[in-house]
Amino acid sequence: MVTHDAVWQALGEIEDPELPIAITDLGLVRSVEIDEGMVRVRLVPTFVGCPALDLIRERVHRRLLGVPTVHAVDVQYTFDEPWSIDRMTETGRARLTAHGVSVPRVHLAEPATCPFCGSTDLVLENPFGPTLCRAVYYCRACRNPVERFKPPADVLPVPGR
Repeated sequence: MVTHDAVWQALGEIEDPELPIAITDLGLVRSVEIDEGMVRVRLVPTFVGCPALDLIRERVHRRLLGVPTVHAVDVQYTFDEPWSIDRMTETGRARLTAHGVSVPRVHLAEPATCPFCGSTDLVLENPFGPTLCRAVYYCRACRNPVERFKPPADVLPVPGR
């Protein structure tokens, strides 16, 4: 018989394709339901237009089929509630910070913090980072480029203003 613990452990082994963080630590897993070997997983994407959604779905499907006594897997995305930074675990925040990604503590409108030196003297260099959910900042203190999860459009600073 499949247990929730076994499914969550397997999900914790799946990293986001764009970040060095497990999808469970990123807060993508909304719910898990198990019914006689059938596992249903609902995921919350960090960004509606994320190009990695199909790849994440495929990784979850493949990994869960490797769990003993799992016979079928259904992976769906839910847009009922948007993903927010508070879904991320402390372990996930630490992994991203160690990787050089600035992670807001409470909400996306707070000032960006450099993961290398701790300074908040950062300027937005490019609102279009390496992925749709991140922007590129420049730390004036240590002179490093810094990736950061994008704040909502209504609080995103405009360069030169």
